[in-house]
Amino acid sequence: MKKFFQFEELGTNVRTEFVAGLTTFLAMAYILFVNPSTLAADGATGMDAGAVFTATALAAAIGSLIMGLVAKYPVALAPGMGLNAFFAYTVVLGWGIPWETALAGVLASGLIFIVLTLSGIREMIINAIPASLKMAVGAGIGLFIAFIGFQNANIIVNDDATLVSLGDLSAPNTLLAIFGIIVTVILLTRGVKGGVFYGMIITAIAGMIFGLIDPPKGLGDIVGPVPSLAPTFGQAFAHFGDIFTLQMLVVVLTFLFVDFFDTAGTLVAVASKAGLMKDNKLPRAGKALFADSAATVVGATLGTSTTTSYVESTTGVSAGGRSGFTSVVTAGFFLLALVFSPLLGMVTSAVTAPALIIVGVLMCTALKEIEWDQFEIAVPAFLTIVSMPLAYSIATGIAIGFVFYPITMVVKGKAKEVNAIMWGLFVVFILYFIFLQ
Repeated sequence: MKKFFQFEELGTNVRTEFVAGLTTFLAMAYILFVNPSTLAADGATGMDAGAVFTATALAAAIGSLIMGLVAKYPVALAPGMGLNAFFAYTVVLGWGIPWETALAGVLASGLIFIVLTLSGIREMIINAIPASLKMAVGAGIGLFIAFIGFQNANIIVNDDATLVSLGDLSAPNTLLAIFGIIVTVILLTRGVKGGVFYGMIITAIAGMIFGLIDPPKGLGDIVGPVPSLAPTFGQAFAHFGDIFTLQMLVVVLTFLFVDFFDTAGTLVAVASKAGLMKDNKLPRAGKALFADSAATVVGATLGTSTTTSYVESTTGVSAGGRSGFTSVVTAGFFLLALVFSPLLGMVTSAVTAPALIIVGVLMCTALKEIEWDQFEIAVPAFLTIVSMPLAYSIATGIAIGFVFYPITMVVKGKAKEVNAIMWGLFVVFILYFIFLQ
């Protein structure tokens, strides 16, 4: 196993990888409850929440396992936030498309992804992105997930006058999250390896001590039955023939577009943080992209929206994860979650929020790699970074930055430095804003 995952070459070991895999799982565990709630929408979509819970856990486990064994990256996968809301509230409830047909649309996007991956087109596109823009994507994702962390902790809340503002810092769960941030900062400042993970553990224990998190009281709070997959399993294939309409074409293209660039941004960010980038390229990128594509197909078959690479994987990287074994461990915990789901109630947003915020800090170290002294680079980089949290979308941030890159380069007289792929993306993103936004 050590040889297969190249532990010595990567400077890691089984214990470190295990802690990293568990850390990633804890940072992602919320999706086990948020995804069923979103896709079922309190019964409005017609989807069975129990079946979606099981589909979510299995899709995450299988996807992470493929990533760990095939691509050997410390990147875990699960149904993505954002696309699940698009699935439920736009496609099903807004446009009146049956959830079964929407699942078929997810399946179609996954199959198209596999074709693009096997042809090498996806890898070629990602490797053609300039280094500064890749760093901008990583930093932007850092700000984005930090923003999510602040929201989850209710440190930042909605404000009708100013869009966002400071929340009630005296609220018990907000205080718990602030405590978690302080503890994690202290651990990392002291150089404690796995500080992000230990910070979450200490925060959860503090939550139980002060009555904010319910500790397990008996076997019923530890082990629960696994909900049946029957209501959703295979529905995507059964309704595949319903996707050949203009409206479903827009749906499939949206799934395809958002997942394509969210995945690209996530892989670049995690690989950069783990020190796995070589000559500004992702090694084994084709295998990583195939794992992501295959996970979407698996997830759609089981009964969930697009399964994709998770930026929360950076929490595991921060805990020392460097090999695919991190993802294998995460996969194992998702499988365990099927049986021990009641225990996940202890991993509240107040526990995971500090990890997301601190990881945001760590990811913003990529800012120093951007050529800020070159205005033609600084503008698209800045717009990429700031648009992600403000638009609440990784894909939108990438799109805005990549539209401005050719413009500033041409004006600067550097048109020859803009490769054909970046020009192609320029056109694609312009069409995206015109027709799909």
